[in-house]
Amino acid sequence: MLIKNSGLRLVLHVIKLLVIFFFVGSILAVILFRFVNPPVTLLMIERGFEQKAAGKDWKIDKQWKNFDEISDPMKRAAVAAEDQSFLENHGFDFKAIEKAIEKNAHSKKLIGGSTITQQTAKNVFLWPGRSFIRKGFEAYFTMLIDLFWSKKHIMEVYLNIIETGDGIYGVEAASQAYFHKPASQLNNQQAAAIAVIFPSPLKWSVTNPTRFIRHRRYLIMRNMRRLGPLTF
Repeated sequence: MLIKNSGLRLVLHVIKLLVIFFFVGSILAVILFRFVNPPVTLLMIERGFEQKAAGKDWKIDKQWKNFDEISDPMKRAAVAAEDQSFLENHGFDFKAIEKAIEKNAHSKKLIGGSTITQQTAKNVFLWPGRSFIRKGFEAYFTMLIDLFWSKKHIMEVYLNIIETGDGIYGVEAASQAYFHKPASQLNNQQAAAIAVIFPSPLKWSVTNPTRFIRHRRYLIMRNMRRLGPLTF
C-alpha cells in the first residue's frame, strides 16, 4: 500500500509540474511573439509534408511585412470578411458563435464563428484540425493574446501567417503571386479578392473566382464601405 501511495504521489507531482510548465511556457511564448515574428506554423509544416507526399516540391512562400507596410484596404477587407467586431471585441464574438451554432444545428455544412484573434491563436500556437480539446486550447491562447498583444499586432501577425494559396502564406506573398505588386499597394477590389479566400485558400481562387466567390467578394467590399476607415 505504501508503494502504491508513493507511486500515486509521484504521478500527481509529475502532472503538477507539467501543468505548471505548460502555463508558464505558454505565457512566455505569447509574450515572446509580441516582440519576435513567428517564424513558421504547424499548418505550414503539415502542408509541406502534404506537398512532398503528392510529389511536389516543399513550398513555404511567405514574406513578413510590418503593419504599416500593408495597405489599409487589406486590413479593412480582413475585418469585413472575418471579424467585423474585431476592434471592439475581446477575442470572442459571442453573437457570431451563437449564430454559427444555430446554423450548424440545421445544416451539414459547418460554418465557424471564430474571430481574427481566435484564428491567430490557432494558426500560431496550435495544430490543424477540429476537436473539443483543440477548441479549449484555442480559447486559452485567445485570452492570452487579447491580454498581451495590441489589436495592431494581432492584425499584423494574422495577415502575415494566414494561408492564402498552395504553399502561399500571408498577404504579401499573395499580393505578389496574384497581382505582382506589394501588399502596400493593394486596392479595395484586390484586397477583397484575397480576403474572400481566407476560409478555403486551397479550393477557392483569387484570379479565377466562381460566381459564388464573386458574390462573396461583392459582400466584403460592401462591408468595407460600411466600416469606413479603421483606427488601430
